[in-house]
Amino acid sequence: MNFSDFLLAQGEADVAAVVDGRQRQTYAELRRAAARIVAELQQAGVDPGARIGLLGGNSAFWVAGYLAAMKLGVVVPFSDKNGVNDLAAQADWVDCSAVLIDRRQQRRLGSAFGARPVITDAVLGENGASSWPITAADAAADAALMFTSGTTSRPKAVRATHGNLIANTTSIIDCLSLTASDRMLVILPFHYVFGASLLHTHLAVGGSIVLCNTFTFPETAVDLIDSEACTGFAGVPSSYQLLLRASSYGNRELGSLLKVQQAGGRLTPALIEELAAAQPGAEVFVMYGQTEATARLSYLPPHLLVKKLGSIGRGIPGVTLEVLNEAGTPVVPGEPGEIVARGANISPGYYNDPEATERKFRDGTLRTGDLATVDSEGFIFIVGRSGDFIKSWGYRVSPQQIEEVALAHPGVSEAAAVGLPDLAAGEAVTLAIVAVPDMSVDVDALLELLRSRLPKHMVPEVIHVLGALPLTASGKIAKPELRELLAGIRSQVPSKGL
Repeated sequence: MNFSDFLLAQGEADVAAVVDGRQRQTYAELRRAAARIVAELQQAGVDPGARIGLLGGNSAFWVAGYLAAMKLGVVVPFSDKNGVNDLAAQADWVDCSAVLIDRRQQRRLGSAFGARPVITDAVLGENGASSWPITAADAAADAALMFTSGTTSRPKAVRATHGNLIANTTSIIDCLSLTASDRMLVILPFHYVFGASLLHTHLAVGGSIVLCNTFTFPETAVDLIDSEACTGFAGVPSSYQLLLRASSYGNRELGSLLKVQQAGGRLTPALIEELAAAQPGAEVFVMYGQTEATARLSYLPPHLLVKKLGSIGRGIPGVTLEVLNEAGTPVVPGEPGEIVARGANISPGYYNDPEATERKFRDGTLRTGDLATVDSEGFIFIVGRSGDFIKSWGYRVSPQQIEEVALAHPGVSEAAAVGLPDLAAGEAVTLAIVAVPDMSVDVDALLELLRSRLPKHMVPEVIHVLGALPLTASGKIAKPELRELLAGIRSQVPSKGL
């Protein structure tokens, strides 16, 4: 089945599919909007199976364009955080035939796409032809290309087939027990696989998506959960650090909220406990995934949150996860190894990149690059990414352990540890923090806390207090950018605070 047909099969015609401020787009209106865009693509000469770019913020137009592009060909979501050069390189890499773009982004970034046909959100306000062709069911055909790198030299696009997307969406619906009554508040961009999976799962059950595009002020999200009676919320670690430290989420009763999802990186156990306590009526689902897995790979059932605190759980339905050592055999409890995944949701590889595909995907498995241990019951605990460890004084230092201790300080809202080049140590452990709004952090006191809880070789040599940490388009901490920023600061101000 075509994935767009799968997503639109259940929604009742008069039920709100997308809520964007005062605009409420029903399933009937969404189907009409998607068919209108398909017709415009056909009139522009776009052939079935062609790659179709999609650029814009979360909106009803983005959703309709996404469905239309997958119905006719292969959708290629672009990040609106990228510049013109990166977008041009990505569009060239996958040979986009046309681009769907909202008018605001067209004014700012439209030059990236050269002479390609461009269709804007203006078409939804015009009378015109509609088309929703009957398409052959080919589960192995590409439905989407999801970029994981914005570099102009070598973009990397993950192939997600119709079968991949249907399998992963079905599995997530199963483990979260989603129904048509679920109403998800979305702060994550849809061009990011975690954000896209929220869209997939709620459309597939005939539920509703409520958009919040202003999470810089997290109180807006809390207000929307309340006013729109949202049953679900999802975020990455930085989302929850901000939500718990800079909004009323922890002391405001949100009676409609039933399911809270956390993925996109490891949230510290202390903050997981705080998150669970903040809204006792809502179940917290700790999840784990990768773009190469079409979104999610594992979840920790909420009733095990305390017993297995810090774990990402085990594979979602249809997914098998193993932690393998360097010999390729399953680790014993406590022994670190790499997480390897199998399942119908695993991508067939990267677009036009057989070498990278061979390294990441072997014999139908996904080598995640994430290092983890297991306990005696098979629950998985991530200890870091293979490339993230700091190599200092001959030790392999886990940034996560340092960050967890730093976040235990009541004045710290965000923390990130990185290694900077150092002639003596190899890499100097360096910590960047962001203070809780309207609070200051005594750097010396924080340093004493770190010394009291960490081995000497893990204690940061320098702590920088920043106004904000650089983030990726999906809201994760951008550590390469952070390293560059801190290296620049170090060359100017070699001190413990800034």
